[in-house]
Amino acid sequence: MKKIIFNILFLFTVLYLSAQDGHQLWLRDKQAVPVTVICSESSPTLSIARQELKEGWQGKPKTSITLIIKKDKALKDDGFRLGKNSIQANTDIGILYGVYEMLRRQQTSEPINNEVFNPSYERRILDHWDNLDGTVERGYAGNSIFWREDDPFTVTDHDKTLWQQYARANASIGINGSVLNNVNASPLILNADYLARAKAIANVLRPYGVRVYLSVNFASPSTLGNLKTADPLDPSVIAWWKNKVKEIYSIIPDFGGFLVKASSEGQPGPQNYGRTHADGANMLADALKPYGGIVMWRAFVYTANDNDRAKQAYSEFMPLDGKFRDNVIIQVKNGPVDFQPREPFSPLFGAMKKTSVMPEFQVTQEYLGHSVYVVFLSTMWEECLKSDTYQQGAGSTVARCTDGSIYPQKYTAIAGVSNVGLDTNWCGNQFAQANWYAFGRLAWNNTLQSQQIADEWIKLTFYKDPSQKLSEANYAADWNKNFLAPVKQMMLESREAAVNFMMPLGLHHIMSANGHYGPGPWWHPKGVRADWTPPYYHQASTYGIGFDRTKKGSDAVSQYHEPLASQFDNLKTCPEKYLLWFHHLPWDYKMKEGNTLWDALCRHYEKGVNQVREFQKIWDKAGPYVDSTRFMEVQGKLREQCMNAILWKDACQLYFQQFSKRPIPYDLERPINNLDDIMANEFKHKND
Repeated sequence: MKKIIFNILFLFTVLYLSAQDGHQLWLRDKQAVPVTVICSESSPTLSIARQELKEGWQGKPKTSITLIIKKDKALKDDGFRLGKNSIQANTDIGILYGVYEMLRRQQTSEPINNEVFNPSYERRILDHWDNLDGTVERGYAGNSIFWREDDPFTVTDHDKTLWQQYARANASIGINGSVLNNVNASPLILNADYLARAKAIANVLRPYGVRVYLSVNFASPSTLGNLKTADPLDPSVIAWWKNKVKEIYSIIPDFGGFLVKASSEGQPGPQNYGRTHADGANMLADALKPYGGIVMWRAFVYTANDNDRAKQAYSEFMPLDGKFRDNVIIQVKNGPVDFQPREPFSPLFGAMKKTSVMPEFQVTQEYLGHSVYVVFLSTMWEECLKSDTYQQGAGSTVARCTDGSIYPQKYTAIAGVSNVGLDTNWCGNQFAQANWYAFGRLAWNNTLQSQQIADEWIKLTFYKDPSQKLSEANYAADWNKNFLAPVKQMMLESREAAVNFMMPLGLHHIMSANGHYGPGPWWHPKGVRADWTPPYYHQASTYGIGFDRTKKGSDAVSQYHEPLASQFDNLKTCPEKYLLWFHHLPWDYKMKEGNTLWDALCRHYEKGVNQVREFQKIWDKAGPYVDSTRFMEVQGKLREQCMNAILWKDACQLYFQQFSKRPIPYDLERPINNLDDIMANEFKHKND
């Protein structure tokens, strides 16, 4: 009987280990080596640190690791010193971060030396656009892990387990904050029942160092508190917010603060009452300040009548520089429009010298294929962070202008719009997990290179899969050559491939309106404001294509510091990747390589398609190195991505050809779709 039970348990274990569904992310179970952990302190966080070491140790057997909490001026609160047999930090959460770093280095074969690790940003936050009914705006991995429509206030054991797994994943990459609800916030988030659920979430996240934040609706005093106004200078409104903040901190003592989308896209804000963004933000900041809370005030604003939407945030916020409280941080998207496949960095970075500014990246792929496309976003974020603003001379990168290196900021922060949902693999696509991982790693160290991040993620996620049948002797060399190297190259090229087949040479915002997924450069129905339509951005005509943001056009170039303003304004020096972002050019404009602009566009579209086809080949060869579940899932995603890339190519070439009046270069693949058919069938993904 015992033998039968043993065999059943053995079979179950083999099946469980072989069936990799992606739920464990980059934290897969391992066969641990015995280790002794010595620590004279105790806390829930330190208990987790001990457990992680004992369950994940891959070093020498029977090693002793000492965890030391001791004040060190070289360490920030979350920082740690990593030695071969010790981890030292000022706080228990610093110890936990050190444990994850040590375990990661063991698994990726990186050296462990006596080295100090400090985070680039104090607050490293995931923004969840989760609605209280459980849906997720721009989420492509199922419903919310925090909220649900049915029985919304009951907290189950399953909820707690899921939140614990989520918190662990965040802590393992240094993320220490979560905004639990959509920036298009319902006032109901501040009522007692929802605050009680937020408390339950905070209790689970707290031992992992993840504090909670809430998005708030600026009109809450009138819609929830029954006041006659939400004017930020009205004494009754000020008192209402102070009382509400006091209530929140009595429930969640380590509450992080508010995220606010105001006077934007129909959301109420201080401008409804003739007040400024500073008036609104400062009122909330004053209420939060006694408790150490912050206000993250989004700069995503634009008006329907502005001659260039890309200029609006700068135009509204620059006159307010220096007028915000020191616990207000202006949250700025990486580019001046809206998370497009490629944008130049927002000119607000570095320009606001007296106000704290934080980058906002989008981890969920709203404009980059949702959960279908393989697009490694680290290269996009690295491009932004390393962009030189020249605001304080050469070397004034976006990273250094926001992490406190150049401007003194009481608080530093960075945010990523989350791609997490209830799907088994959390993100809807195995490779979308890499973007969650990459955001955390860059938030901790904004100088990391995407190549290193991709290398880490692949090794942690796929190395030594139990389903692989390769011999141990040849395993590492074979895996490195035939899996790691080609898959890493695929990831590093994937964002550029998407830019090529969707919006090359600086084109932007030409997707269909339905879901922001497929092509729609023609979309311009009556009654819709112009800056929500693609023709507003591509400006295609028989003369040419592109948005003129030069000094002779909208003059958006003047929002950049020299030498960038002149560089972007001058056709001879403007980088070709931003060419049509800043210039409206004739179809026969000569590119640097000698092709006309029309020919170059066509070749970019085809190159993007061919890149995705190559990704398919790379992944098909990966079969022996990946379990069948994840292999087939990614294979199916790439197949769909390839079909979509062809549709993007055909749609854009055929649509713009109506204006260019030029043939598609004869050495390129012919379109296989008809433009009328594409336009008649609003192209979208089934998950929209």
